[in-house]
Amino acid sequence: MLRAAGPQVLAALVRRHGQFDACEDAVQEALLAAATQWPVEGVPADPRAWLTTVARRRLTDAWRSDSARRVREATVALDPAVRRAAPGADEEPPSHDDTLTLLFLCCHPALTPASQVALTLRAVGGLTTAEIAAAHLVPEATMAQRISRAKRTVRGEPFTLPSAAERPARVAAVREVLYLVFTEGYTASGGSDLVRVDLTTEAIRLTRLLHALLPDDGETTGLLALMLLTDAHRAARTGPDGMLVPLAEQDRGRWDRRQVDEGVALVSAALAVHPAGPYLLQAAIAAVHAEAPTAADTDWPQVAALYRLLDHVAPGPMVTLNRAVAVAMVSGPRAGLDLLRPLDDDPRTAGHHRLWAVRAHLLEQAGDLAGALDAYHRAARLTTSLPERRYLDARAARLDPSR
Repeated sequence: MLRAAGPQVLAALVRRHGQFDACEDAVQEALLAAATQWPVEGVPADPRAWLTTVARRRLTDAWRSDSARRVREATVALDPAVRRAAPGADEEPPSHDDTLTLLFLCCHPALTPASQVALTLRAVGGLTTAEIAAAHLVPEATMAQRISRAKRTVRGEPFTLPSAAERPARVAAVREVLYLVFTEGYTASGGSDLVRVDLTTEAIRLTRLLHALLPDDGETTGLLALMLLTDAHRAARTGPDGMLVPLAEQDRGRWDRRQVDEGVALVSAALAVHPAGPYLLQAAIAAVHAEAPTAADTDWPQVAALYRLLDHVAPGPMVTLNRAVAVAMVSGPRAGLDLLRPLDDDPRTAGHHRLWAVRAHLLEQAGDLAGALDAYHRAARLTTSLPERRYLDARAARLDPSR
């Protein structure tokens, strides 16, 4: 509840007061107060209004202690008539979703692409600095500095949706942010839960809003389709014991067919009229998997061909990892392992658990059980996700001759 309400409260404060960094600090204090008081006093009837009221009070307190100018601003904000109104009653009814406006503010062109993504993950996605750093494969201290600089940069910027002329320069960063929020929710980078449904749900909701704003944008359509097709697997991704279930072993009868059908329809319509960009290609790959009645029926040559095209359009280590699996299914595990070798020298993946997990899988397929055992152990040590560690340890246990 708190994670979902935080971005909405922040958007309401920024829309009214500006001062992005000060508003975020106030919202964080309100969330902390809620986490402390609600378990004792009970959840208020209108949690969002409670948070907004507390955050606004924290904000005005901060202004009072800062300077005379901010005292004057706080006095305007705390007009007696406003104080007597119901919590949130002084807010003008928005004509659009405030959170989407906040999303575009975080993707302001004055920020670098890396800072746009980091700030939005923090403000809209509600991720911690550590989680954002893990998603970007950079140290936490580096990410903290990046977010702090970004908040200072957007301080005082108008809280409105960008004009049609400004929009294209900011949409790409918005899409990347939404993708990363969804990815962090679908496979949490740390903790005891495999999926954080609050993040995946919010990412899909915001992407639907973006798609409604830009219905003729192929990459936005592709991103929405990719999220729907991926999230459709959620119920089948864990077994009764909570153990992670890989795609090939999932009960496809538990997939959300409504989401599958919507995702496939979006992909089919977009590919007919738009060039194949990165998100649309990933959605097409997900659609091939979704349309296969069983794992054995998967059209792996088509998947491999799509990954080859994706590697050309948007090369990257994670694309190579996924492509290696598809190539292995078509040309054998040694062909897939050959694709992994350059990643050992890539600082983004050399110490990443996914490289070792994929290598372990392919080594096991190739019959190198000792090598696979070592790779599974390495992957398990590197991941910070407890469900993934349990899965990797279980795979290793199956190959351990001493057990």
